Order: sequence, then structure tokens, then C-alpha cells
Amino acid sequence: MGRMMQSWRWCASGWKCEYHARQRQIRRYIHIMNTVRYSADKLLDLLQDQKIATMPQLKEALGSSVTYTVLRKLAPLGYRSSYSHNGTYYTLDALAHYDELGLWSWRDVHFSRQGTLLNTAEALVTQSPKGYQVAELEAVVQVAAKDALRQLVQAGRLSRQEWQGRYLYCAKERTRRQEQWAARQAQQAAGDDLQAVKALFYSLLDEQQRRLYAGLESLQCGHGGQRQTAQRFGLDVDTVARGERELLGGQVLRGRVRQPGGGRPAVEKKRPKS
Repeated sequence: MGRMMQSWRWCASGWKCEYHARQRQIRRYIHIMNTVRYSADKLLDLLQDQKIATMPQLKEALGSSVTYTVLRKLAPLGYRSSYSHNGTYYTLDALAHYDELGLWSWRDVHFSRQGTLLNTAEALVTQSPKGYQVAELEAVVQVAAKDALRQLVQAGRLSRQEWQGRYLYCAKERTRRQEQWAARQAQQAAGDDLQAVKALFYSLLDEQQRRLYAGLESLQCGHGGQRQTAQRFGLDVDTVARGERELLGGQVLRGRVRQPGGGRPAVEKKRPKS
């Protein structure tokens, strides 16, 4: 009988029950009042005391059971989740003492300026002077990294080449990748001054010069030189062969690195049609 006595009003979308409309407004105002009630100071006090905390601990400190509410209150404080322990720990950038690689650990929990393990591994490999093998990177991040590196290669964010029976992970960008490969070669040839000097010299060349120098080295090696040189400098065999052809045919571009029209196509600026 009470429902039949409810008043109705007509609006553009049809008949509306005024009782239900008022109830929705009341619930909305209650929600607004609840969000104002939670103070981020409680989260700040907890993290300053413990340095790190799990989501259940943060919820208890804030007095809310909603994850979104906790994260919204943490956002202005500059929070970071761990790349270890499946990201279950949180801290504040202001509390973390990051090293030169952007890493920080509290007890056995690890954090990075890059956030996730995937982003951290990509940044570390790209910035590394000579790339990383799996064991080398794991010694730095102190967690298993093989699966993360595999995902990065599959996504095209890193590259890898076989090095002494194991994969060497390098930057995606070709010039940077070749520099890392040359540095790795120089490390191997540390006892051979000539090979170390060649690797250093190669790392200082531009794209065309590297190709031509690889072609020269290949010609000097004779039979099998293309494969040996490609492996030494981290190049494709076709690139070495092209360097040979350019040297033998005198097809050297003076004053430029690529053929006219090479590189990325120019982007035409679009203008709005009148």
C-alpha cells in the first residue's frame, strides 16, 4: 500500500518515483561524507613507522576495506609497490633510498623507480654498457628474472643473442645493441690488446662506418669471415656482406650515414580543411 502512495513526477526520460530519487541522493551524499572521513595521515604515519606495508595493513590503518580508497589516498603521497612478492608491499618514494640503478630494498622486499619487474628489467638492460645475461641481472634485482626477460623479448621491448652458450639480453635499439655487443667482446678480449682496441674502435663508429669496418674485417679473415665477423660484432651476416660489397665497389657515402630516402619516412603535417 505504501508503494502505491508514492508520488511520481514526469521528466524528459519518463515517469520518475520521487522517493527513489531522494534515496539515491542520500546514498550519494553518504558516500561523499565517507570519503572525506578517511585521512591519508594515517597511512603516512604507518609507512613512516614501518617503511613498508601490505594492503591489509594499510586498510586497517585507514579504516576502510576498499582497495581503491586506499590507493586513492596513497596517490598524492607518491607511493610505489614492490616488484618482488607479487607487488604486495607498498612504500613511499620519499622513504625509499634508491641507489644509482634506481633500486631500493627493505629487508627482503625490493622496490624500483621503474615500478614493475618488467619495466625495471627493460630499463636496466637498455642502460647497461654491455647488456645482461639472466644470472647477471638476477644478481642485481635479487629475484628471478628469466621469465620477465622472455616476455620483454616476445613483446619486442628487448633483443637477445646467443653468447658463449647462453643468451645475452640487449637493448631494442640497434645502435645501442651493437655498442653493448662490442663492449661484451672487449670484455672477452681483455687479455688480447688488439681485439680490445678493435672492439672499442667499433663502438665509436656510426652505422655506415660500422658496416664498412665489419666488411673490412671479414675480407681480412677470408673464408668464413662473414659469419665470424657477424658474431664478433653482433651483426647480421647480410650486413657484413653488404659492407664487403660497398668497399669492393667503392659505394661509400661521404658525409651521410644512410642512402637518400633511408630511415623513417617524413611525417606530413596535416592541416585542417577549410
